[in-house]
Amino acid sequence: METVDTLIVGAGAVGLAIAAQLSKNLSNVLIIDKNTSFGEETSSRNSEVIHAGIYYPESTLKSKLCVEGKELLYQYCTNRNISFSRLGKLIVATDNEQESLLSDILCKAKANHVSDLKILSRREVNTLEPQVKSTSALYSPSTGIIDSHSFMQSLLAEAEANGALFSPLTELINVEVIKNGFIVKVSCQGETFTFQCRNLINSGGLQADKIARCIRSLSEKFIPNVNFCRGHYFSYSGVSPFKHLVYPVPSENGLGIHATLDMSGQLKFGPDTEFINEIDYTVPEWLKGQFVRAIKNYFPLIDGSKLQPAYAGIRPKLSKNKFNDFIIQDETKHGIKGLMNLFGIESPGLTASLAIANLVNQALANLR
Repeated sequence: METVDTLIVGAGAVGLAIAAQLSKNLSNVLIIDKNTSFGEETSSRNSEVIHAGIYYPESTLKSKLCVEGKELLYQYCTNRNISFSRLGKLIVATDNEQESLLSDILCKAKANHVSDLKILSRREVNTLEPQVKSTSALYSPSTGIIDSHSFMQSLLAEAEANGALFSPLTELINVEVIKNGFIVKVSCQGETFTFQCRNLINSGGLQADKIARCIRSLSEKFIPNVNFCRGHYFSYSGVSPFKHLVYPVPSENGLGIHATLDMSGQLKFGPDTEFINEIDYTVPEWLKGQFVRAIKNYFPLIDGSKLQPAYAGIRPKLSKNKFNDFIIQDETKHGIKGLMNLFGIESPGLTASLAIANLVNQALANLR
């Protein structure tokens, strides 16, 4: 039977980062994905923001890996000539109650070792962004944007240069746990293949729980349910009125409909939050009215005729109504040697991808 060192299921940003990292020391790494290419789901349907690590509760994986991953990501992009920009972000308060929330956010950021934030007055905000309505704002200079496709392309090229192989249109069917690894059955373009691997990395994103249920010996108690949370984006035609990223003060439903720019200068707004039962990337035209009303709170001069449906993304959330951290399970959690399960890798997964890869690499090394 054919054997590989490590099978990585899922070729999003995190799976590819893990492949690039593990292939430095392992000669036979295989990445599979059910889609026609890499990064076709959550990794390519987001805001492409490099997050600073501001909002997450202290000592969580999200806070630690976001702050660590941000610096790794900026360095990686610099070293490999991947397009990025440290545009900076304004978190905008529009009344006294929201101003008090800015202070809470600042304290949380400092607890997460994000020390470059600054409270700006209304006048200072107006100097940076004349069309933003605010009473004050929190400025994050280390927040940026990235060309996520080029980043993932670079990770795959690095992994392949190290001898890794990528097999698209390949879906996991079944995994049997054996003494020194796993016997894996996959379907590839209508044909079924069986092979053996020593390590198995489940980086399946939206399908991570489904993939975990293919592993016969893995107890159901270790498999959380993944909820599909859709966020819609609308593009704004013409020259952008903003030079920075502009966010409202976050609410219980998330970070709110914010303004972001891509590397070409295209302005877009989103995402909102909608839980759905099936994967569906539709952006209904009728949502425009809701978007315009939300955006007017900080951009009162918005021209609704310039707002057009752009795309939708789906995040794999582990809860519908509370904060959930990343779940990264190794043998110490579920008892299966060589198995790593990654659940709930949503935002800030892109920012944290290189740090997650380091964590997975270290966990496997410690358990060899």
